[in-house]
Amino acid sequence: MPGTRAISSLVGAMQLSSGITARRTSLSDGRELIYFDDADTTLGPERAIDAREPSVRPANATMRQDVLTGEWISIAAARQNRAFLPPAELDPLAPQTPANPSEIPSLYDVAVFENKSPSFGPLLEDENAPRGLDDLAEIGFGRTRTSVGRCEVVCFSPEHEGSFAGLTPSRARTVIEAWAHRTAELSAMPGIEQVFPFENRGQEIGVTLHHPHGQIYSYPYITPRTSRLIQSIEKVGPDLFERILETERASERVLLQGEHWTAFVPFAARWPVEVHMLPHRHVPDFAATSTEERDELSHLYLKLLRGIDALYETPTPYIAAWHQAPVNSHRDEIRLMLQITSPRRAETKLKFLAGSEAAMGAWIGDVAPETSAALIREAIERV
Repeated sequence: MPGTRAISSLVGAMQLSSGITARRTSLSDGRELIYFDDADTTLGPERAIDAREPSVRPANATMRQDVLTGEWISIAAARQNRAFLPPAELDPLAPQTPANPSEIPSLYDVAVFENKSPSFGPLLEDENAPRGLDDLAEIGFGRTRTSVGRCEVVCFSPEHEGSFAGLTPSRARTVIEAWAHRTAELSAMPGIEQVFPFENRGQEIGVTLHHPHGQIYSYPYITPRTSRLIQSIEKVGPDLFERILETERASERVLLQGEHWTAFVPFAARWPVEVHMLPHRHVPDFAATSTEERDELSHLYLKLLRGIDALYETPTPYIAAWHQAPVNSHRDEIRLMLQITSPRRAETKLKFLAGSEAAMGAWIGDVAPETSAALIREAIERV
């Protein structure tokens, strides 16, 4: 049964920017848990301990190399046992109660913890771990490596249902601070090559928990999508993102602009709803953003997501992906970038990846990017 005894001595507090506080503790099986308190929090400094019986953490997954592409596939069989759309009274991301021995012992504003069934980790070093990027770049038959790394869950709220769009500006600012804090710490861990914060929203995307949350994956390699980006930079030039921002800001596809950020529908959008957002100055990741940039983002991002939700009568399913530069390379060339994609092509219709897209990677767009931009701008004006 979960504990109810509040013990402040078990929680190390750290003051972050804009009055946000991080409080670090551990779960019963040793996984790390960090509470992030809003600047205007109503919570006290104490937190309950996790008094559940310690359980054995699953072994690391194993990566196998696809000899056709050179890409690495993590085989994480332990994920088959994760919760699937549980009722509110058994929400594993809600604060613990005597009837619900969940993952988080105390009431919280924002909470981040190590995933119980991760795709990468929990080991960061292992005798069969990748031996650097050169090792991973080799291609051969039957090649395997341990899926070292780390996967974290980011709980946006203690409420059972919702998404980032339903947060207050203060809470949104706390989540952004958590992304920056975790990016910095995860990037400093051994063997981590790229850190990826994201939010999956909606059952149509494959979400298995209604609870408002996102995740952070820390990979032991540079992802295939970023590898393709690096190839483009090598051909176009190191100022690729500066030129993208200049081109898009001059187009009819701009959705929102602030002092520090611009959101737009990209020139070659693949999805019926696709939005990118870039900071105006070059920053490789969240950890490099300024307090002013984070402050503005907390308002612009909410406005953008609420506009996307206002396209139709029901909430829009989406993937919100924060692309960051690799930890150890191309940090002066690759800029932090948000990419939101949704398969919703009409109120009751979804775009499914069929033969051309899924099998060949050859995309066919259903909606002209300019048309999509006009629809999203109108929706933003309504919220």
